[in-house]
Amino acid sequence: MTLPGDAETEIRRLLAVACQRAGIDPVGAELMRSGENVLFRLRGGIVARISRVGQMAAAAREVNVARWLEAHQVPAVQALPDVDQPVEVDGRAVTWWRELPPHRHGTALEVALALRRLHELPPPTTFDIGRLDPFVRLGERIDRAVTLPEADRAWMRDHLAGLRERYANLPAGLPESVVHGDAWIGNVVGTEDGRVVLLDLERCSIGPPEWDLVSTAVKVFTLGGITVEDYKQFVASYGHDVTQWAGFEMLRDIREFRLVCMAAQAAGENPVHHDEAVLRLACLRGERGPRPWTWTAVT
Repeated sequence: MTLPGDAETEIRRLLAVACQRAGIDPVGAELMRSGENVLFRLRGGIVARISRVGQMAAAAREVNVARWLEAHQVPAVQALPDVDQPVEVDGRAVTWWRELPPHRHGTALEVALALRRLHELPPPTTFDIGRLDPFVRLGERIDRAVTLPEADRAWMRDHLAGLRERYANLPAGLPESVVHGDAWIGNVVGTEDGRVVLLDLERCSIGPPEWDLVSTAVKVFTLGGITVEDYKQFVASYGHDVTQWAGFEMLRDIREFRLVCMAAQAAGENPVHHDEAVLRLACLRGERGPRPWTWTAVT
């Protein structure tokens, strides 16, 4: 894959600087993915991950979480050992990881098993994992949604304010725990060697475990991406049905809004995603009928 215009030249320059500082060879770097983060495959089974500007704290936390999970023998993506990371270049955080063997998206059952194990862990004591912020970067994403009319972005800002007010009165639920923060089936993968591995640990924090559980409920009841039978297996394996909790609709609405904001930001960076952003926003505003809605993945 390639990045548009001079973007790939610039991101490769940034990678070379970071690798030089870390003592890692960038020669032959292969672009793997460009989205919220940019990933390169390097020699020796190493993956370099380059964040957006201003994400140093999140990247440092992700590395700490990965090493903490490894110490507790919880299968998760592994930060490269013996490297002082993240490295900051031009405001971006660069981290290095062990490449996974061939893998696929996790099943609902595998997500349940991974989350139950994560939620049972005692919080880390050697670093500050932070508290969950369900609204992290949403204002920034709305600002970047430049293909949407200002009236739509004003509606989104008002909707965000309303969600914040609702979240301030979150009903009591399960005991707080370490949560993944973005636990959908793409961030839990099954590898060919039989492991179920957690990915994208940058939002791990302390918070209500229901935040993790609601992602799978959204996958079935909002998006129709998995079956009701899949969800029943998820509930049976984890041992709790978040849809029966008084706070479910609140967290569902926040999750859905995050998906809308992600598409709106992507459209601002690549207009090919504009129609998808408009569709998602219309669904949220009640203009496309009841759930489930048919949304196309934005990458």
